[in-house]
Amino acid sequence: MGRRALVRVRAVFGAPTLNAALLSGTTLFLVAFGLIMVLSSSSVEAYVAGGSFFTDFAKQAAFAAVGVVLMLLAARMPATTWQRLAWLGIMLGIALQVLVFTPLGFGANGNRNWIGIGGFSLQPSEFVKVALCVWLAMIMTRKQARIHGFWQAWIPAGPVAALSIGLVLLGSDLGTVVIMALLSFGALWFAGVKWWHLALPAVGLGLLAVPVVLSSPSRVRRVTAFIQGCTDADYYSGCWQQLHGTWALSAGGLFGVGLGNSSAKWSWLPEADNDYIFAIIGEELGLLGAAVVLALFALLAWTMLRIVRDASLQMTRVVTGAAMVWLVGQAIVNIGVVLGLLPVLGVPLPFISSGGSQLIAALLIVGVVLSLERVDNPTVRGALAEARD
Repeated sequence: MGRRALVRVRAVFGAPTLNAALLSGTTLFLVAFGLIMVLSSSSVEAYVAGGSFFTDFAKQAAFAAVGVVLMLLAARMPATTWQRLAWLGIMLGIALQVLVFTPLGFGANGNRNWIGIGGFSLQPSEFVKVALCVWLAMIMTRKQARIHGFWQAWIPAGPVAALSIGLVLLGSDLGTVVIMALLSFGALWFAGVKWWHLALPAVGLGLLAVPVVLSSPSRVRRVTAFIQGCTDADYYSGCWQQLHGTWALSAGGLFGVGLGNSSAKWSWLPEADNDYIFAIIGEELGLLGAAVVLALFALLAWTMLRIVRDASLQMTRVVTGAAMVWLVGQAIVNIGVVLGLLPVLGVPLPFISSGGSQLIAALLIVGVVLSLERVDNPTVRGALAEARD
């Protein structure tokens, strides 16, 4: 009786597993590293804007504190909570995204993707990502035995995901749309949907992307600059950010110019603390510092794949797989843009770039994964079985 009670306590409050330690440790290290880089990359422009060198850093530190608390709270929630909250979460996320198109909403850099309430701003699409991960996992869990048919796999997953993504697309945030689409396909893939049932919708989205890109002159300029290369005529229009990001990376060399010594952050590189923070990392910490960031995201992906491999529950597999596609996929897109391997899309580097909504949402989904992993890892499952015997 005493052993059974002990095992149930461990199931509720967590057992020290390698996967949980790696996931939480890597996440917290990335957040701490991100705070350092936000301080370095934002200090000059924050001071020029009339604040102190620490203005943006203080805001990001506050967001990090809120996000870590939410991650720890989510990690201690019973795993069944997420299935019960799935419908409420996705409806609340969609409702918040609709508010973007009301007087509460506002835009920045050509994207209308924020709402402002009482001096605080929120990017609903980041929390829609969390809701999609959990909701798609819940649907795929309920339909686990019936997802081998095309329509069974895509209904209602397809329409709800399309509605969520379509609302973000109406706000012209193509970068976030790409990540949400990858997340949705990733969820279905890890749920066991056949690849050829994913191929036709993927081709359809690819064809739909063509008129979406052509509908915006700024997108056309960015794609044209990526395909044809930058000319002198494009320097001030479509290539300023791309070129200055490349120059910042090249200036870093192997060891970098030193933490805090970036030249690009002196108003030469737009979004130096956000979309292009990886360029500042490369400039200040060099190739070695950039390689450490890549290694950390590789470790994050490997850890999440271990959780997927060890999981016995469909809910755990799908949430973890979708979260991995979101976080690691977004990191790949962000870094690919900075390296010039992809056209400029405007997505932040998870856990590292400045921005409260993206940081809190990323930490929240890690907490959900930790919650599910806590009761679905071989150690706890084996102990529970032994206690029952």
